[in-house]
Amino acid sequence: MADRVVLFVDYQNVYMRARDAFAERWADYTVGQIDPVKLGEHLVKASPYERELTGVRIYRGQPDSSKDPKGYGAARRQRAAWEKDDRVTVLARPLRYPFGWPESREIGQKPEEKGVDVALAIDFAAMAVRKQFDVGILFSADTDLKPALEFVSAEDVPARAEVAAWAPEQGPKRRLRIDRNIFCHWLGYKTFHAVSDPVNYTS
Repeated sequence: MADRVVLFVDYQNVYMRARDAFAERWADYTVGQIDPVKLGEHLVKASPYERELTGVRIYRGQPDSSKDPKGYGAARRQRAAWEKDDRVTVLARPLRYPFGWPESREIGQKPEEKGVDVALAIDFAAMAVRKQFDVGILFSADTDLKPALEFVSAEDVPARAEVAAWAPEQGPKRRLRIDRNIFCHWLGYKTFHAVSDPVNYTS
């Protein structure tokens, strides 16, 4: 019987790390976007083990419709595109905006994600305990997620924990590491190009 694989994607972290790894500084904002289902299917097909992609869970911040209507609309269209595949679950939490946004913001100030990493960590641990996957692949470089990874990789948890990370040809390669030996799916430019999503969701 094939192992049930669920991919957990910290979307903004994955997007920003992709831009750091593969994009020029002046690249359009769409460079770095990925199709999470294509990514999940790639991870399953590239494995030497018999596996089946049963879920893709995407965690991200949600723009406010009044403070950022353009961003809100883009996020909704992107989410709708993802959710055409019934294996996808999107967990979006409201962004926190600087006081007076956008009229009185300071230079460089941006909205911040709050609670996204906590929601991902809880789900990763809880779903493992509930035996909702055999293999959970965590795609993020956020070290706040290490405790969840440590928990799921413990010997008495009935699931296997793995991680994924971008692998640029030059520069540092960042992945989540813990004291236990956790398999990492290193993803280079060829894979990034294959799973990229070039759609401009603002239009």
